Amino acid sequence: MAVNKNALIRYKTIDKCLQNQFRQWTLNDLIEAVSDALYEYEGKAVDVSKRTVQLDLQMMRSDKLGYNAPIVVYDRKFYKYEDADYSIINIPVTDKDIKVMNEAIQLLRQFKDFSLFKEMDGVLQRLEDSVNSSQKDKRAIIHLDKNEQLKGLEFIDVLYDAIQTKKVIEVTYQSFKARNASVMIVHPQLLKEFNNRWFLLANQKGKFITLALDRMTEIVSLDDEIYEDFKIDGDVYYRDVVGVTVSNSRAERIQFKIDHKNAPYVITKPFHPSQRIIEEKEDGVIFNIFVQINFELERLILGFGDTIEVLKPLKLRNRMLKKLKTSLRNYEEIEN
Repeated sequence: MAVNKNALIRYKTIDKCLQNQFRQWTLNDLIEAVSDALYEYEGKAVDVSKRTVQLDLQMMRSDKLGYNAPIVVYDRKFYKYEDADYSIINIPVTDKDIKVMNEAIQLLRQFKDFSLFKEMDGVLQRLEDSVNSSQKDKRAIIHLDKNEQLKGLEFIDVLYDAIQTKKVIEVTYQSFKARNASVMIVHPQLLKEFNNRWFLLANQKGKFITLALDRMTEIVSLDDEIYEDFKIDGDVYYRDVVGVTVSNSRAERIQFKIDHKNAPYVITKPFHPSQRIIEEKEDGVIFNIFVQINFELERLILGFGDTIEVLKPLKLRNRMLKKLKTSLRNYEEIEN
């Protein structure tokens, strides 16, 4: 059975409400919650009738979509899940669902050679592998790094929608350095993934800031605020950096030497697109990159331990030396 976008939003909203067992939900409460969700998604008021939500509850209870949701009414007016652990997002996909998803994947594969979709092929293979491994007696062929404890991933859809629909947002945020959370109003511009973590590039009072999604606790869309679009091109904005930290400093030529044993790893996976081999010597290979000096670059260099030596500029070399001396003292201070 085909389900339209708004219906799915209604089902997910009702599901989220009924998972909250600490509140009593009347039909009017559900109608209000669904209306708010559709307003946030559509950016305009959507008239949701009592009959619509009643039919949604009936559909969720049925087997037509495979939900079989255990929705019960108590005290003649309150709705809840009889099974407190139930959620429609936890139900297993059927063989028919898998067949439909695989057909969609094969359809998308026809476009992978077009320049607009040049990065799609790897995504499609991961998606296909995930769909196939959901079947019984089938194992995943592709194993990805994943952190089940990583926070903030639930905000990706919200932020993507805010950027796409040009909405100002209010973010409750607590950095690792702050003792308490703060609330800030920002104009979201770009989502950035680095080292299996997600970040938001936003503008706050004319200044660009980078916010980690795992430090966010709440996001509220501000419909009355006028959004300012800075038309950020990620390829241009992050062109001169490793990672996500962009400063006002100019890019510099960084020269470093890697020993011969580890040089192939750096050749096949460059530090930065600007990386070039300058010279091959008896004790290693000398590389150049042209980037801003930032936290992520320093972490990358330190990760190579004793196999790397920063040659230029002198200020970065001295900074690495200082960090390594501190690290050495940490090891020397350990008592046997």
